[in-house]
Amino acid sequence: MLGHRALSLEDYTAILKRRWWIIVIPALILPIFTYGISHLVQPRYVSQTLVLVEQQKVPDSYVKPVVTEDLSARLASMKEQILSRSRIQPIIERFNLYGTSKMSMDDRIDAVRKNIDIKPIQSAGSSGMPGFYISYQASDARTAQLVCGEITSLFVSENLSDRTASAEGTTAFLQAQLADAKSKLDDQDSKLARFQEQYAGRLPGEEATNMNMLTTLNTQLDAATQALARLEQDKSYEEAMLAQQTAAQSSSVSGAVAPQAQQTELDSLLSQEADLTARYTDDYPDVVTVRRKIKELRAQMAKAPEPAKPSSISTPSTHDSLSVQQLRAQLRAVEQGIIQKKRDQAQIQSQIRAYQGRIESTPAVQEQFKNITRDHATAQQFYDDLLNKMNLAKMGTDLEKRQQGENFKVMDEPNLPEAPTFPNRLVFVLGGFIGGLVLGLAIVGLIEYRDTAVRSERDIWAFTKLPTLAVIGFTGEEEQPVPSKRRWPFRRQPELAADSKPLVNTGS
Repeated sequence: MLGHRALSLEDYTAILKRRWWIIVIPALILPIFTYGISHLVQPRYVSQTLVLVEQQKVPDSYVKPVVTEDLSARLASMKEQILSRSRIQPIIERFNLYGTSKMSMDDRIDAVRKNIDIKPIQSAGSSGMPGFYISYQASDARTAQLVCGEITSLFVSENLSDRTASAEGTTAFLQAQLADAKSKLDDQDSKLARFQEQYAGRLPGEEATNMNMLTTLNTQLDAATQALARLEQDKSYEEAMLAQQTAAQSSSVSGAVAPQAQQTELDSLLSQEADLTARYTDDYPDVVTVRRKIKELRAQMAKAPEPAKPSSISTPSTHDSLSVQQLRAQLRAVEQGIIQKKRDQAQIQSQIRAYQGRIESTPAVQEQFKNITRDHATAQQFYDDLLNKMNLAKMGTDLEKRQQGENFKVMDEPNLPEAPTFPNRLVFVLGGFIGGLVLGLAIVGLIEYRDTAVRSERDIWAFTKLPTLAVIGFTGEEEQPVPSKRRWPFRRQPELAADSKPLVNTGS
C-alpha cells in the first residue's frame, strides 16, 4: 500500500517476504536472455599502438626549434587532416572496409572515423617523453591491425612533412622580410651619407675641432694683421727713404735739398710713432727708433735750404742711383707683401666666418642628425634581428630535413588482438541481472501501489483518520486456512480473517 502512508523498515521487510518471487524471477531470467543476446552481437576487435614523441636531438641552446606549437594542438590538426575524406577513402578502398554492407561511401567514412581513437598520454614530469595511443576497432582482428598500422604511418609521415613545410615556410617568410628590411636599411644609409656630406664639420662630435680651428684662425689673423702692420711701416719707411734718396739725388744734381720729401718722410714717421705708441710702451725698440729718426729728420729739415722744385719718387728714372733703385725694388717687394698679407687676411677672415657659421648651426644640425641616426639605428636593429632569425630558421629547416628535430617514434607495432573487446559477456550477464532486479522491484512497487488491502493497525489509522479508544488483542486460535487443491504462488492470501480483526474502532 505504497503512497498512502510512510512505510517503515518492517513494512519493507514484509513486502519483500510477500513479493520476493516477483523480484527473483526477472533477476534470473534476464541474465540468461542478455547472455544469449551477446552471442548475436557482432564482435569488435581493437588494435592499438603507442607512438612516442622524441625531442630534438640538438640542444635548444644551439638550434632553436622552428615549430613550437603545442603537441596537443598539432595532434588535433593532424587528426583532422588524416580523417579527411581524401585520406580515409583510399584506406577504405584498399582494405574493403564495410564492403559487405550496403552502406554508402559517406556512411563508411563516418564509421571509420568513429572507430579511430587518438588518446594522448601526459608526461610524468619535465623529463618524461609525451606521446599518444592510436587505436582502431573492426569486426576482424587482422583488419584492425592493418588499418591501425596504416593510420600510424599517416601520422608519422604527416608530422614530418608538416614540420618541414612549417620550417620552409618560416624561412621563406623571413627571407622576404629580410629583403624588405635590407631595402629600407639601404635607404637609411643613403640618407645618412648625404646628410653627413652636406653638413660635414657641423655634425655631433666636431664642436671641439671647430672651436680649436676657430682659435687657430684667430691667432693666424692676429699674426697676419701684425705682419701687415709691419709691412705698412716698412713701406712708409721705404717710401720715406726713397723720397730722401731721391731728394738727395736731386739736390746733388741741382745742389738743393728736397723739403717735400723730408716733409713726407716726417709725416710718415709721425704716423708710425702714433701707431706704435698706441700699442707699445716708450721703451719699445721700434718706438725709440722712430723717434730717433724723427729727431734726425727735423734736424736736417732745420738745416736744409729753401726747397727746390719737387720731383716724383714713384716714377723710375734712368738717372736713378743704385741705392734709389734698390729702395724702389724693396718698396715693390713690400707692396707685394702687403697685397699677399691682405689676401691672406681676407682668406682667414672667410674661414673664421665659415667656422662661426658651423658652430652657430650645430644645434639644429644635431637635432636633424639625431632623427636620422635614430631611424637608421632602428632599421639596422630590425635588419640584424631578422638576419639572426633567418639564420636560425635555416638551421631549423636543415635540422628538420635531417630528421634531427622532434619526430614521432612508433614504440610498438599495432598488435593483433586475440579476443574481441566487445561484447563483454560478463558485463552483459551483470547488466541482465541488475536489469532483472530493477524490473522486479518496479513490478513489486506497482503491485503494492495498487494494493488496497489492510494489513496492520497503522493501515487502519491511515484509512479512518479516527482516534482509537481501545485495542482488543486476539486471544483465540488462529483460523486455519482452508486447504485447496492447487496453491498458486501468485494468489494473494488474506492477511486477516473476517471474524478475527485485532482492532476495534469505537470512535464516534
